[in-house]
Amino acid sequence: MNTTAASSLDAYSPLRLQSRSLTWQVAAVLLGTLFLAAMSYIEVPMLPVPMNMQTFGVAMVGALYGWRLGGITVIAWLIEAALGAPVLSGGAAGAIHFVGPTAGYLFAFPIVAGLVGWLAERGWNGSKPLLAFVAALAGNALCLAIGGAWLATSIGVDQALIYGVVPFLSGAALKSALGAAVLFVLHRATTKGAH
Repeated sequence: MNTTAASSLDAYSPLRLQSRSLTWQVAAVLLGTLFLAAMSYIEVPMLPVPMNMQTFGVAMVGALYGWRLGGITVIAWLIEAALGAPVLSGGAAGAIHFVGPTAGYLFAFPIVAGLVGWLAERGWNGSKPLLAFVAALAGNALCLAIGGAWLATSIGVDQALIYGVVPFLSGAALKSALGAAVLFVLHRATTKGAH
């Protein structure tokens, strides 16, 4: 990789984790899992899938950490959940959630973080808020598609769309806009400090 390409990858995120030591990166993964757990507790009860800030958190971790470290962080958080830590929606925990109606959404999360992180590394980040919004929206759409497809295996396609996809579309747009705004503010704050 040439120096220009490497520096552009390092500069995409205000956290610049790619240029930090392994210790910093491990600490970032641990902090990221705490952030994801906190986002899981902010929810609106709905059946069979609650609406919460998890997809916001997953997209933010991807955008700030990049596709590799973002994906690792989300997988670490899911492992914590499977081992019984109360880090899922509303404090849920246990391996049972990885075979129930929400399993498709859970398995989609590392893919979403990877997609948003990959796009962020290519300029779809806080320096270009419209592209950051589209990246987060693409991540949310992917999560709804995978989660809805899994849900359809147990309740049928029509019911999965009615209960597992359509109610979350407006929330996906709002969370994507919030994420793009946060990334823009972080980008402005870090570039101002660099001058």
